[in-house]
Amino acid sequence: MTAHDEDPVGHDALDRVSWALRRAELAVQGLKEQRLRPLGMAAAHCTLLMSVPAEPGLAGAEPTRRLDVTPQAVASLVARLEGRGLLERREHPRHRHVQELHLTDAGREALRAADEVIADIERHITDALGGDESTQLRTLLDRVTKTVRDA
Repeated sequence: MTAHDEDPVGHDALDRVSWALRRAELAVQGLKEQRLRPLGMAAAHCTLLMSVPAEPGLAGAEPTRRLDVTPQAVASLVARLEGRGLLERREHPRHRHVQELHLTDAGREALRAADEVIADIERHITDALGGDESTQLRTLLDRVTKTVRDA
């Protein structure tokens, strides 16, 4: 048998838990993108907009960590949302080189509409699973997150 005949991965590679998580993530993300498109939104827009009221004055590298993208991508996203009147940048009260992000009234309205779409997707998933399985899945996913972070 030559090296070319050997499988480069195990026969069960696509059955692994990590791949199942990825498939689920891609399916949910794809549905979010599809359902948010009529609102002129993308999932990344929602994640950033949701982060702002959760942490008023969100600034610095935090949006980059939340979205898991480059600082340049966040800057572009912020500029786009600011251009649409959904976000505004304000100078930090103590650090003049830091720009804080704040939702505008239009941003709050857009976020409410987007959250209705996302909540509907969540209901679709939890209705299919039922209450006990939804709780169990959330618990298991939280354990996966902790396990990976502690690795």
